[in-house]
Amino acid sequence: MPKVTEEYIKNKKKSIVDACYNVCLRKPVQMVTMSDVIEETGLSQGGIYRFYKDLDEILRDVILEMRSRFNITEETDRIFEKVDQMSVSEVAYAICDMLGRNMEENLLSVQKLNFDLSVLAINEPERVAKILGTITEEGNLEHLTKKMGELMKKAISSGAFKPRVSPEEILKYSASVYSGIEMNCIISACYNHGPMKVKYDPRKLFEVHAKTMIFLLGGEV
Repeated sequence: MPKVTEEYIKNKKKSIVDACYNVCLRKPVQMVTMSDVIEETGLSQGGIYRFYKDLDEILRDVILEMRSRFNITEETDRIFEKVDQMSVSEVAYAICDMLGRNMEENLLSVQKLNFDLSVLAINEPERVAKILGTITEEGNLEHLTKKMGELMKKAISSGAFKPRVSPEEILKYSASVYSGIEMNCIISACYNHGPMKVKYDPRKLFEVHAKTMIFLLGGEV
């Protein structure tokens, strides 16, 4: 038996997390069981419980791994570093292009899992609260929303933005649009079903969203 070092434990836990991640790509997260993960790893039941006490502990580390793989905070910061030289239209298009491109690239992986976790949160809120309870890292959308809020406050004070509705409503609306685009694209791509029975293209949808944001922020489309 290999020596039980910190590195050994880390590698074993990563192999279990990767196995759970792969199962979640094939099944809705709410339908994944510990038996699925055990079968995927090839470990015995006792073997996997040496490292994780239950499935929710594994899902917590899956979420952390997802955030590592799908991290747009640095790209978000690069956009906001240049906002002083950008128009309202350029800011909106840059942000929406980033969101559309990343959603398209990760639609069948991270985005699918993110959507499934949202569904799980609706059906089992206490369970999801438990899974997320020890995660303190700021997520992509939390970071983007914070940066947008700071930008709007500064731009409105200087007169650069003259929004047609309140900044709070713009942020709420934008978050709702993101969730809607994600939901329809995932349902269409992963489950071959959608309310309009057409293919949803995240980049085109975010391009439309950019135009809406420009109008709400006081610009001309």
